[in-house]
Amino acid sequence: MEKRFDVLVIGGGPAGMMAAGRAAELGKSVLLVDKNGLLGRKLRITGKGRCNLTNTADPADFFENVPRNPKFLYSAIYHFTCQDAVSFFEAHGVPCKTERGGRVFPVSDKAKDVAEALARYVREHNCIVMQAKATQLLIESGQITGVRTDRQIFSCKSVVLATGGCSYPLTGSTGDGYKFAQNAGHKIMPVQAALVPMESQDTVCSDLQGLTLKNVAVTMKDAQGNLLGSEFGEMLFAHFGLTGPVILSLSSSVSSHTAWSIHVDLKPALSMEQLDARILRDFSKYSNKQLINALVDLLPKKIIPVVIEKAGLNPRKPVHSITKKEREALLSLLKDFSISCTGLRPIDEAIVTRGGVCVTEVNPSTMQSKKVKGLFFAGEILDVDGYTGGFNLQIAYATGRLAGEYAGNEKTEENE
Repeated sequence: MEKRFDVLVIGGGPAGMMAAGRAAELGKSVLLVDKNGLLGRKLRITGKGRCNLTNTADPADFFENVPRNPKFLYSAIYHFTCQDAVSFFEAHGVPCKTERGGRVFPVSDKAKDVAEALARYVREHNCIVMQAKATQLLIESGQITGVRTDRQIFSCKSVVLATGGCSYPLTGSTGDGYKFAQNAGHKIMPVQAALVPMESQDTVCSDLQGLTLKNVAVTMKDAQGNLLGSEFGEMLFAHFGLTGPVILSLSSSVSSHTAWSIHVDLKPALSMEQLDARILRDFSKYSNKQLINALVDLLPKKIIPVVIEKAGLNPRKPVHSITKKEREALLSLLKDFSISCTGLRPIDEAIVTRGGVCVTEVNPSTMQSKKVKGLFFAGEILDVDGYTGGFNLQIAYATGRLAGEYAGNEKTEENE
């Protein structure tokens, strides 16, 4: 073995950088190995380049936004809360702002500022960063002894696996860590897409491609009409189907369902009676116009012909000739604009990966493996995932920080 470190971190994403920085901050000798030449490559493109870096939720509300294994995260999240994350980034040169739903963004609206803050944190504590591909964990008698890379072999007391999942493979998240964990004796829960756009054969999606709907209430139902989930916020029509924050969150409710429907309330702030009164006012204002030209104050221009067609109305009919029954059809459609969906987009388009290292085999208080002493896990490689809103990045920071604190520690408990 050519070089010895206390801690070797595999993966230069938010979890890996937080783990490496924290271990180095506590005086450990740390090597961070990443196959990309740029730390935080995936992080730099999150949130369309803006990076929703965390959420203002307190821990109790936070766990409500983690549909998979939230109890496993209790120690990590209470140890490094969302408020701690905001303080951390502001202390490292990233002023933050809060938007709807408690979503926290850098004031600059630049995701690269978040990635570079973590990279500075790593380097300011003398952590060595190397571009290399880890190829094998070296384990002897149930204890980590080192890591083989495509450049050389390194010996170490501890390894933090922070290799991410399978989403966005072009950024380096290609599932390497699952193989390392499996070879170390860990069970890998089935991997699938989470927070991913939905596919639809409905022609309205291609007709409305590029249209964003804001402040809409969206519900999701299975083929039998049972409610699967509901969200409020923003959605986007695409050539393949639907995307946007509310759609990504609802995708977490898809499991064995092979088909489902999305129902959009285009005017959730208005009751049926209030919306009817609003339509009547608009009809009075535009009484001599055709229906297609009488909804311009109520709806985005692009969706008007689609709404009229779905409601089964004649777009060229004069407004003063619209019957009560026709108006009620329009009203019903505005409160329930439905789109049938047939599946989810591929996993390489997912924001995060569901599944991964089985959390019952990981100590939640330290992130250390219960099977191999000195092996730690952090971030998306673990079988936990949250909804959109900054929750997944917070999971990455919190689990990374906890792993970094215990990695390389001679007092770290024996395997359970």
